[in-house]
Amino acid sequence: MKIVSTIARFLLGVVFVVFGLNGFLNFIPTPPITGIAGQFFGALFLSHYLAVIMLIQLLAGILLIANRFVPLALTLLGPVIANIFFYHAFMNPSGLPRAAVVIVLWSLVAYSVRSAFAGVLQQRVDDPAMPKTQFTRATAR
Repeated sequence: MKIVSTIARFLLGVVFVVFGLNGFLNFIPTPPITGIAGQFFGALFLSHYLAVIMLIQLLAGILLIANRFVPLALTLLGPVIANIFFYHAFMNPSGLPRAAVVIVLWSLVAYSVRSAFAGVLQQRVDDPAMPKTQFTRATAR
């Protein structure tokens, strides 16, 4: 599993470095986007929000390739990948298979560092500000 997660981490990093750089250098030709997808992409571009997204992709991709702060890189890429998936699911379905590949790669890497997310995935936490005299399940009976 370690080899699979290393390969997935490297591939995910390369994907986001390439597409992050492409956002600034435009070395991958893309056909014009029309319809609502074009309007959405145009709004991202005109508001300069797309530059922020590309910068996040580039930095997270570099972190993944360098094998540094991998949980941070995954946390930064999670919302980006979710937006990529929903963009293709609702506005431009032709890219949905590529989005699914990225989700699989992200999932493999996240599974390999799942212990880093243990605190985030707790169902309940003890609140130190809450007095111990409050009703609990045991005293409410």
